[in-house]
Amino acid sequence: MKQFTRICWLLLGVVFIFSGLVKLNDPIGTALKLEEYFEVFSRDFGSFFQFFVPYSRFISLFLSSLEVVLGVAVLLRWMLPQTLRVLLGLLIFFGFLTFYSAAFNKVTDCGCFGDFIKLTPWTSFAKDMVLLGLWAVVFYNQRYLRRVFARGTVGVMYITFASAVAIGIGVRALGHLPYFDFLPYKVGNDIGELMKPREQARYQYVMERNGESKTFTEYPTDSTWKYKSMEVLNPEASRPVITDFSVFDAAGQDHTQEVLTGNKLLLIIQNVHEADRDRFKEIGKLLEDAARSRKQMQPLIITSSSPAEFDAFRHDVNLAGPYYFADATVLKSMIRSNPGLLLLQNGVVKSKYHYHDIPATAKLEEEL
Repeated sequence: MKQFTRICWLLLGVVFIFSGLVKLNDPIGTALKLEEYFEVFSRDFGSFFQFFVPYSRFISLFLSSLEVVLGVAVLLRWMLPQTLRVLLGLLIFFGFLTFYSAAFNKVTDCGCFGDFIKLTPWTSFAKDMVLLGLWAVVFYNQRYLRRVFARGTVGVMYITFASAVAIGIGVRALGHLPYFDFLPYKVGNDIGELMKPREQARYQYVMERNGESKTFTEYPTDSTWKYKSMEVLNPEASRPVITDFSVFDAAGQDHTQEVLTGNKLLLIIQNVHEADRDRFKEIGKLLEDAARSRKQMQPLIITSSSPAEFDAFRHDVNLAGPYYFADATVLKSMIRSNPGLLLLQNGVVKSKYHYHDIPATAKLEEEL
């Protein structure tokens, strides 16, 4: 039991550190997931949860950093009884979220490990139950974990350092782009290719005759067999990775293929009400310089705001150039920055830039 307890103790600490770091890699993505939960809860339990929506980024940073700090505290066995009690509160909170999502089909991806590992709601709930089991083993067998690796002032220093590192990682990711991009629009990906299925769909058919059921990989020509059900054998491979990328103008005319052809510098403005306005002078100059570039870059602006809202916004920030529209969720997946810049070459993502890291035109030319 002593050895088993130590294995559970190690797994519990490591999983919490890993989970927190993955979320801190993309705190905006975690905040968007929290907003999704708050919207669901506000519909199901009352508008009180709408209060938390404006603070989703702070909550994202706080909870993700807390996971890391608690994981470090567990591994150091620092104030272990108190640490485990706080950990239990977090496990119950996450367990409720995942169970509610699974039981009522509310949020299809809990975001437990960010976009790095996608989990179904029931898988997420099972993961939380396993962690709760690890917690129970550690909590009720603390006599096997008496040795503390950091006591007193040294322990406080370690925890303070872990807190500073975790918060620092998250704050930097908030002000720039994620350290590691796990989304379909990451640098190097061909958007056009990801809009196509990797394989042709393959099916199996369950047919019935005289009370007998039989499975066929091809639809039988024998008319005595009656159709019962059908199942796709390769659902993941036969479904495109990107299914919702569509760009259109104010009249509704599609411009998706135009965006995926040639050298394009896309300025993504997810929402004019939330866009940071401080850098549009530099952004406007970059778009002008790119249009005159020897690499024949065509600047395009894409937004999810309404035509009327965007027209007022572009005059307000003195932003010139052709502009199109796309779904808000797609734009949030394309880049975690509002505004943000994407450089495409025939649909291949060559680079992405946060508005805090606006590049020089020469830098863009080097990447083409």
